Amino acid sequence: MGASEFRFFLSCDINSPVTFRIEKLDGNLPVNKSTDSGVVSVAEEKKPELYIECALYIDGAPFGLPMSTRLKTTGPPYCWNELITLSSKYRDLTAHSQLAITVWDMSCGKTEGLIGGATVLLFNSKGQMKSGKQKLRLWQGKEADGSFPTSTPGKVPRHERGELERLEKLMNKYERGQIKSIDWLDRLMLKSLDKIKEQESSKHGSSHLFVVIDFCSFEHRVVFQESGANLFITAPIGSTNEFVTVWDTELGKTNPSENKQLKLARSLDRGIIDRDLKPSNIERKSIQRVLKYPPTRTLSGDERQLLWKFRFSLMSEKRALTKFLRCVEWSDVQEAKQAVQLMHKWEMIDVCDALELLSPLFESEEVRAYAVSVLERADDEELQCYLLQLVQALRFERSDRSCLSQFLVQRALQNIELASFLRWYVAVELHDHVYAKRFYSTYELLEENMIKLPPGVNGEDGFKLWQSLVRQTEVTAQLCSITREVRNVRGNTQKKIEKLRQLLGGLLSELTYFEEPIRSPLTPSVIIKGIVAGESTLFKSQMHPLRLTFRTEDEGSCKIIFKKGDDLRQDQLVVQMVWLMDRLLKLENLDLCLTPYKVLATGHDEGMLEFIPSRSLAQILSEHRSITSYLQKFHPDEHAPFGITATCLDTFIKSCAGYSVITYILGIGDRHLDNLLLTDDGRLFHVDFAFILGRDPKPFPPPMKLCKEMVEAMGGAESQYYTRFKSYCCEAYNILRKSSNLILNLFHLMAGSTIPDIASDPEKGILKLQEKFRLDMDDEACIHFFQDLINESVSALFPQMVETIHRWAQYWR
Repeated sequence: MGASEFRFFLSCDINSPVTFRIEKLDGNLPVNKSTDSGVVSVAEEKKPELYIECALYIDGAPFGLPMSTRLKTTGPPYCWNELITLSSKYRDLTAHSQLAITVWDMSCGKTEGLIGGATVLLFNSKGQMKSGKQKLRLWQGKEADGSFPTSTPGKVPRHERGELERLEKLMNKYERGQIKSIDWLDRLMLKSLDKIKEQESSKHGSSHLFVVIDFCSFEHRVVFQESGANLFITAPIGSTNEFVTVWDTELGKTNPSENKQLKLARSLDRGIIDRDLKPSNIERKSIQRVLKYPPTRTLSGDERQLLWKFRFSLMSEKRALTKFLRCVEWSDVQEAKQAVQLMHKWEMIDVCDALELLSPLFESEEVRAYAVSVLERADDEELQCYLLQLVQALRFERSDRSCLSQFLVQRALQNIELASFLRWYVAVELHDHVYAKRFYSTYELLEENMIKLPPGVNGEDGFKLWQSLVRQTEVTAQLCSITREVRNVRGNTQKKIEKLRQLLGGLLSELTYFEEPIRSPLTPSVIIKGIVAGESTLFKSQMHPLRLTFRTEDEGSCKIIFKKGDDLRQDQLVVQMVWLMDRLLKLENLDLCLTPYKVLATGHDEGMLEFIPSRSLAQILSEHRSITSYLQKFHPDEHAPFGITATCLDTFIKSCAGYSVITYILGIGDRHLDNLLLTDDGRLFHVDFAFILGRDPKPFPPPMKLCKEMVEAMGGAESQYYTRFKSYCCEAYNILRKSSNLILNLFHLMAGSTIPDIASDPEKGILKLQEKFRLDMDDEACIHFFQDLINESVSALFPQMVETIHRWAQYWR
C-alpha cells in the first residue's frame, strides 16, 4: 500500500456484533462507611464485590440489552480482561453512538453500591471508529449518562491532561502498530513510563478512578456511513483554510471499464494473433527488466499485460515461466487452462525456480505438481539442501497427501539420511495445531511405505529401519529427563556434572549401552551404540546444555551437544543456509573454510548440535592476549609472517571473510566474543543465532561482526592480508548475489513457519533479506559498497563498549 493511500471499511458493511474487552479498574475505591453512624470502621469494612454494566446508547436513547461482567472479589488491582459482545451490530451504529460504563459494588445496597460511571463515543470527530485501549475517568457516585451530549464523559478534559495522558495516547498507537517497534528502545521507554505513572500517582494521590477498555481493531480503519448512503457527509465548509475530509467509497474496487478492456485484451480469441507477435526493442528491454525482478516483487498491471501479450515468444526463455504464471487470472477457467497447456510446453525451468512455484503465491494444483516434477531432477545432496523448506511448503498444499508429500516420501525411501531428516522435520511440526493433521498425514505415509521395504544389502528390512528411527525419539526423551534432573541440582557446575555421570551410570544406564544400535539423529549414516558416561559433561550457561560422547559402530566416537529449553529451529535454519552458501561458493571454486556444523531441532524447545572442538574468542583473548599468540601455539613457523604457517593464516582470513558476508546477508544479531569460536587450525565460525533478519538486542549494531582483534590478527588495516580479506569478502558477496533468487525463495517457503523471527513479520523479514543483496547495483558498484561496509564495521566503537559489559555479565554468571 502506498504512503498516500488510505484504506478503510464502512461501518454499514460490518455485519458483526459490537465487541470490546473490559480490562481493569485503576485507582483506589472509596472506603465503605457504616450505615448507622457514618463513621469508618475497619472491622465493619466489607470486601468489595465489583461488576461493570455496559449499555449502548444511539442518539441518546438506549439500544439493545445491557451486558454485565462477572463479579470480581479479589483486588486491587481489579482485572476482568473479559470480552463483552453486545446484541447490536456495527452496521446499526450512528455517528453519535455511545457506550455507557457503570461500576457497581454488590457488597452494598443498590444506592450505596454505585461506584461511578463514564460514557465514551464510539466514533471520533473525523468519523473514524475508535480502536485500541481507552482509559475512561469515572464520575464517582454517578451512573453513566447515555444522553447526547452526556453529563458523564469518560474523556479527561483537555485543560486537565498532563504528561501521563500524552504518553498513554502514544502507547495506544504503539500497541496498534502505528509506531515502529525498536526492542532496546521500547524496554527503556516502558521503564520510564512506569516511573512517570508512580510520580503522577504520588503527586495527585488516588482521587480518581479509571476503567480501561480495549475496543476491537480491524485490518483497516472503520469509517462511519449510514446504510444506503452514497457519500460521507462532512462538516460544513467554513471560511477557514481547514482541509475537508471526504471518503472515497470506490477506493480499492475494480474499475469496470478497465476490467472489460483487460478481458478483451486477454481474450482467447486473440490467441492466434498473439502467437505471431514479437516484442519491439523497447518492449524487449521492458521484458528483460521484469525478468530480472526478485521473486518477492509484485508485478504491476502493465507488466502483467506485457508478459501475457508476448507469452508465445517467451516460451524459449525458461526464466520467464514463473513471471508468466504470476500474470494468469486463475479465477478464469479458460485462461487458467491455456496457461497450464503453455506451462508444459515451456523450456524446462531450473530447480531454483521450481521452489518459487511451491510458495503460497501459487495455489493451482497443476502448477504445484509441475514444480514437483522439476524437483525430481535434483540429486539427494541438493534435495537435502532444500528439505527443510519443502516440508514447510506442505502448509501451502491443497490436500494432505499432495504430490509434494508423496514425492518427499518416495525420495526418502531411497536414502536413509533423507528419511531420518524428513521424519524429524515433520515430527517437530506436529506441535502446529493448525497444520498438525497435514504433517501427521505425511508422517503416516512415510511410516506405511518404509515398513513395506524389502531387506537391503545389510539385511535390514523396512520395519527394522523404521524402528531404528523411532528409537531416536526415545533417546531424546531420556536426554530431556536427564537435563531436567541435572538442572534441579543445587550447587556449582561440578556438582551438576557429577549428577549427570551418576544418572548415566545408574538409573539410566541403558543409555550407556543401547540394546540395539541406532542411527545418529544428526548424522544418520553413523550408527551409535551408547553414551560414554566418563566423557560426558555440561556447559556453564543458563540452560546447562549437555555435551555427550557416543560410541560408534566402527569403535570410534562422536560428540554432540544436547539442549533443552532453547528453540533450535532458528539455529537449524541459519546453519542450513551456511551449508547452502558454502556449497554455492565451492561451485564457483571459492572455498572459504566455513564450518557448517550440524544442527537438528527435535522439538520446539530441544535439539542437538554437532560439537566442534574450539574455543571462544573471549576465552582466547583472556588466556593468550591475542588471536595471533593462540594460533602460534598450534601452527608455529618462525620464517612466516606473524610466526604462523601460511596455511593456518589463510584459513583464518578466509573463514573471517565467509562469515562476515553470510552474517551480513542473513542479518545475524547479538554477536559477541562468546559466540565467535576458533578452532586450532584457524577456522573461525559463529554459533547461537537467536536474532536474525536484522533483529538485535543491542543498540547500534555494526553491519557485520568484525572486531579489532580479528583485524590485528591479519596484520592491521594497512596489511596485504587485510586487503586479501576484503577481496575474499567482495568475491563471495557477488557470487551469493547471483543466487539471491534461490535464497529468497527458500525464505519465502518458510513464511508459514512458527519460528519466532520469521513468524513475527514474514513479509518484512524477506524484504530485509532482499535489501541486503543490493540487486539495484552491478558487481563493480557492489565491491565499493561492501568495502565501505567493512570499514564502517571496523571503526564502530560502540559495540566494543557493549562487549565489555557482556564480558562482565559472563564473569558473574
